[in-house]
Amino acid sequence: MSRLASAVRALAVIASAGLFAVSGAVVAPAPPASAAPEPKAPAGFVALSAVDKSIVQEMRYTTEHNFVGEPVDGYRQPLCILTRPAAEALHRAQVRLLARGYTLKVYDCYRPQRAVDHFVRWAQDLADARMKGEFYPLVDKSRLFADGYIAEKSGHSRGSTVDLTIVRLPAVPTRAYVPGERLVECYGPQEERFPDNSVDMGTGYDCFDTRSHTDDPRIQGVQRANRQLLKGVLTGEGFVNLPEEWWHFTFKPEPFPSTYFDFPVARRSVAGR
Repeated sequence: MSRLASAVRALAVIASAGLFAVSGAVVAPAPPASAAPEPKAPAGFVALSAVDKSIVQEMRYTTEHNFVGEPVDGYRQPLCILTRPAAEALHRAQVRLLARGYTLKVYDCYRPQRAVDHFVRWAQDLADARMKGEFYPLVDKSRLFADGYIAEKSGHSRGSTVDLTIVRLPAVPTRAYVPGERLVECYGPQEERFPDNSVDMGTGYDCFDTRSHTDDPRIQGVQRANRQLLKGVLTGEGFVNLPEEWWHFTFKPEPFPSTYFDFPVARRSVAGR
């Protein structure tokens, strides 16, 4: 074999092994660029606990006890994240409620777009009705978009919207949900529904039913008074209620009225704030 042929053969072996000769040394090629780091919350977002540690947090979408029936994409830790003005307004509302023997309890706060996308995929899968018995017993799943229960965008993703309720003090923790347990309609009597530790609001949280409308005429007595207490305290601090959901409030004016964020719900997203 000629010297030229030997050299060509050696280069072929090196190339096939993915190696390159540099100044007489054989080195591996540069590794591919790593994936882009996950986004973090911009300045202006905080963990609610950094503003008020007394507000109870029961973050439903990190658990299996929600209308999807599984932890939702983007919820890494059971943590309420909000824009600072919304968190500070909740603190003011909490001070008013504590004086009356109550505390706020949040179910959901900032919601990443990837979580909303998860809801959309779930709603399109008509075969998955595992949580229908509790959360949407009277609604055909094919109607969730048309009836406004599911949408491709959520105000929660802008960071100033919160889902919450009121708990009488001293607060007894809500028991853990057991996957597969018998489901009870979310509009049933309080003593029969899943035993949330909140005051009786007439329906459970995330109840896809017209009885969840804040001023539904079928909700009377103590249940109506409880809804009006929650609404009155929050509107007094700058929140606006969504009429279709007694639990849903948005702080106005929103610091980010047109931006839908997608950073994960995790402490690292708001580290140092």
